[in-house]
Amino acid sequence: VQLQASGGGVVQPGRSLRLSCAASGIVFRLHVVGWYRQAPEKQRELVALITSDFNTNYTDSVKGRFTISRDNIRRTLYLQMNNLTPEDTAVYYCNAVTSRSTYWGQGTLVTVSS
Repeated sequence: VQLQASGGGVVQPGRSLRLSCAASGIVFRLHVVGWYRQAPEKQRELVALITSDFNTNYTDSVKGRFTISRDNIRRTLYLQMNNLTPEDTAVYYCNAVTSRSTYWGQGTLVTVSS
């Protein structure tokens, strides 16, 4: 099983980034998938998730700015992040869950700085 996250980088406040997470070794379409993040000296927190039937949930701080989506054909999870702020700086991890298993990607660093 592999969840390969990509798309992180250094951006200025107000700019956008799109994260991707390519899954292999799992039946992707059956999993609830999501993005978590961990800022320095803070606990990992849920950013957004999307269920197998495409229902979404976002943490309050990203509502209206971030959009989570999934492509079950490509077995890929996305996170479109707009209007980034320094508070969004963190390592972003993708996650895939069923009732029987939980998988984590390796993380991709997002730094928002002027």
